[in-house]
Amino acid sequence: MELGLYLGCLIPTEQYAYELSIREVFPKLGVELKDIQGPTCCGAPLRNINMSLTMYLSARNLALAEKQDLDILAPCPYCHQALTRTMAVLDENQELREKVNSHLADEDMRYQGNVKLYHVLDLLHDVVGVEKIKEEVEKPLEGTNIAAHYGCHLIRPNGLERPDDSEDPQKMESLLRAIGMDSEDYVEKLDCCGAHVMVNEPESALTKTGQKLEAVQERGFHGMATMCPWGQRMFDSKQEDAAATVGASLELPVLYYTQLLGIAMGISPSDLGIELNLSPIHKIEHLEVEE
Repeated sequence: MELGLYLGCLIPTEQYAYELSIREVFPKLGVELKDIQGPTCCGAPLRNINMSLTMYLSARNLALAEKQDLDILAPCPYCHQALTRTMAVLDENQELREKVNSHLADEDMRYQGNVKLYHVLDLLHDVVGVEKIKEEVEKPLEGTNIAAHYGCHLIRPNGLERPDDSEDPQKMESLLRAIGMDSEDYVEKLDCCGAHVMVNEPESALTKTGQKLEAVQERGFHGMATMCPWGQRMFDSKQEDAAATVGASLELPVLYYTQLLGIAMGISPSDLGIELNLSPIHKIEHLEVEE
């Protein structure tokens, strides 16, 4: 299987561990990744300001993939949602589609609507498959209970096609169990990380972050797994700030699922960007990393 990798803005500028672990894991599962040439922002941050511009930016990235004859892997849920929404709108609104294509024509491109779009979650669970992942595990990560954090954009809105159910997502738990870990449901599973109010309401954002981390820690989980660069940014990179904001002692390891998967597959932790995680991941014994 060959896919175009669309990283968006946050992953290649800050969340390097996600990119590193994705590039390490997927080729070993039979998915060849090719960089989409000349990508831009997905346009999602502009959706409430200029919908036409958002549609154009998303359509441009889709058209680039079509020009390379590639379907897309979009690991960022925010980008994935924006691209999905654009595909749905342009497939129904021919007038807007022609308007977007008139601008794309300046670069000798046209959105055809032929591209398929995947996120890490549905690509691993639905396409690669849980059984295939189990076959590739060399070091089962047993005896560890990990909380799954899906994030808002990966499962919402429920009126738009998303990688998992908006009310009761379970695919990440299945993937965690496939590598030997336990993953129980918890009441706060669908709560927001707070990332998208960080710019204008940082205290509110860090309060959301701290409250969820505290709840996960108090429920006895050994750590948290994410598939979203925004969630990882808040729960991992901002954990100390969140602890100070809510007045809690937080020491919860937070990792990308692709990092955990890579470790279970026998890939070197350094190749998965483990040293870039800022939360106390050394507390998970299987990772064999120094404090």
